[in-house]
Amino acid sequence: MLRRLLLASLVATPAAAQTVNWPVYHGNDDHTHYTTLSQISPANVKQLKVAWTFDTKDAFAGSEMQANPIVIDGVLYATTPKMQVIALNAATGQQIWRFDPLNGAPPVSRIRHRGVVVTGDRVLFNYRNRLYALDRSTGRPIRTFGDSGWVDLREGLGRPVEGLSVSASSPGVVFGDLLIMGSTVPEQLPSAPGDIRAFDINTGKLRWSFHTIPHPGELGYETWPAEAWKVAGGANAWSGVTLDAARGMVFAATGSASYDFYGANRLGDNLYANSVLALDARTGQRLWHYQVLKHDLWDRDLPAAPILVTVQRDGRNVDALAQITKTGHTFLFDRVTGTPLFPIEEQQMPRQTLPGDQTAATQSFPVSPPPFARQRLTRADLTRRTPAAYRAALKTFNEFNTPHPFTAPTGKGIIIYPGVDGGGEWGGPAFDPQTGLMYVNSNEMAWLLKLVPRSDASLYSANCAGCHGDARKGTAIGPSLLDIASRRSREQIAQMVREGTGRMPGFGAAMDGGAINDIVNYLVTGKDETKAKAAAAPNPYALPYRTAYFDIFLDHEGYPGVKTPWGTLNAIDLNKGTIAWSIPFGEYPKLAAKGIKNTGTDSYGGAVVTENGLLFIAATTYDNKIRAYDKSNGRQLWEATLPFAGNATPSTYMVNGKQYLVIACGGGKNGTPSGGVYVAFALP
Repeated sequence: MLRRLLLASLVATPAAAQTVNWPVYHGNDDHTHYTTLSQISPANVKQLKVAWTFDTKDAFAGSEMQANPIVIDGVLYATTPKMQVIALNAATGQQIWRFDPLNGAPPVSRIRHRGVVVTGDRVLFNYRNRLYALDRSTGRPIRTFGDSGWVDLREGLGRPVEGLSVSASSPGVVFGDLLIMGSTVPEQLPSAPGDIRAFDINTGKLRWSFHTIPHPGELGYETWPAEAWKVAGGANAWSGVTLDAARGMVFAATGSASYDFYGANRLGDNLYANSVLALDARTGQRLWHYQVLKHDLWDRDLPAAPILVTVQRDGRNVDALAQITKTGHTFLFDRVTGTPLFPIEEQQMPRQTLPGDQTAATQSFPVSPPPFARQRLTRADLTRRTPAAYRAALKTFNEFNTPHPFTAPTGKGIIIYPGVDGGGEWGGPAFDPQTGLMYVNSNEMAWLLKLVPRSDASLYSANCAGCHGDARKGTAIGPSLLDIASRRSREQIAQMVREGTGRMPGFGAAMDGGAINDIVNYLVTGKDETKAKAAAAPNPYALPYRTAYFDIFLDHEGYPGVKTPWGTLNAIDLNKGTIAWSIPFGEYPKLAAKGIKNTGTDSYGGAVVTENGLLFIAATTYDNKIRAYDKSNGRQLWEATLPFAGNATPSTYMVNGKQYLVIACGGGKNGTPSGGVYVAFALP
């Protein structure tokens, strides 16, 4: 009854003409995060107040919430930390319905997720390998879709389903009756291929698939070993895809091939990894591509989906595509032909690698615009926060000596800078068609990486230590497993090992049941009895090297080991190929209390830009702020404190004549507290 009353309150009324939607992920098919709503203006933005909050009440230690809410006809659709789908009254925050794919069971692991697709009578979203279709009015699965309401994303990839880990952290796009989407797959081996696929939105049937790891006879097959298409993984469009519906074109930006940091099993340029792809939305046929990075050994995925822009060239408008990178570069292409709109130069690269691997001879760099992140870390770039901080940073810098930003990973260790979290991140840029300015927040932190020979001393050290550490204490890649028995049953642990958990690979195809049970026993008891069995149960996906250390470069007190700013907010003129302005973005509250302000921090999530002059963004990890800036110069006009970090992109919409700004406050990044609250702001 309550749901019917709430829905009835949102049906057409005289005021409904003033209801403006945020209908798709990032606001529009172009992914430009742009709105013409103008009720909130530079003149009154300081008056913004909290209009409503909705606590999902299902945050847990380490959970995150990155959803960009969809708002259609006064109803807001989003996800929660435990991957439940919610529909709220967008004017009040009152819950209309809620769908739990686990039926009350606890989640097996943390999952990062950025939202849903709403089309016609249904809400499309995925939980792990299940792509669901829910009834938009009730939240119940539509039984005529796939297998009684869901499709298994592991199917149709040309690999045995057992042991595959496939999900989708970013929502797809709808073209006609097709849902076109990328996927999230493990960055370790074994890994699924990152095929871009189109599903029938009514039946769930797979309609087309583009192989990002080319099969025999397909363009790019020669850039991989002959059998790679059967066993290689990654090259996936995990950040989503972008649609030009008028042209029937869909665009994607792919990540690296798996395993991220050592590629002896994938010698070659590895097309279509780290590439911008233009496909026919009807058929999946390749129209053009550009490989931004060849044979990636640094986890330099293209971090955000392309955005579709219109720029000025020689006095005329050119429909273009802009692509940011983790290294802080911006590539600009003619949208139809793929022709670069600014010069791109090839630079010679270092060739030394670990035995068995081989780097690409050259890499591509746009001449314009200038990078929006610093490009090289020298001793002069180390932190000067305190003398002790400098000494600690210098010790690490000398230990991980890295003569070139594209030095291949080694056993001694390297510094990856810009780091594996950017430069640019998954929030992606915002674009203002009035001015040609593109807005992007940038991380300015270095990362440390060390590889060691893979040991077959035990099943755990051979298969798990690369992510979770030799002592099970966790790394930047994987969480601590020391207390997993207090959080998960034996059955749940076995399921994680067998099936994987999104970015974690599933070992069901590489290990028999006895080996999986041995690992579970070790994780529960701490007694490793698998040493004698490791050699008898070899992993067919094993490589001679694995990750030994992987984390952010920090000083002795936990602050970044490089000079400030540690994060920036930038406006890039895509017409001129210049940076219009750049400011430090974010603060560390403990440092700010000591008078050390405007340091910048890492940030996750993007901005919303308005026609009438505003730039709204939360995203910063440590200060729990959402801010509004003057889009012309970066001057801050307003801020508010959130209950948890808003590591997401806001949405803005209008219901019955009132404009709202809503942000997901999930926290959980880099050790910060986890939450699960949606906060909406409006004028009094």
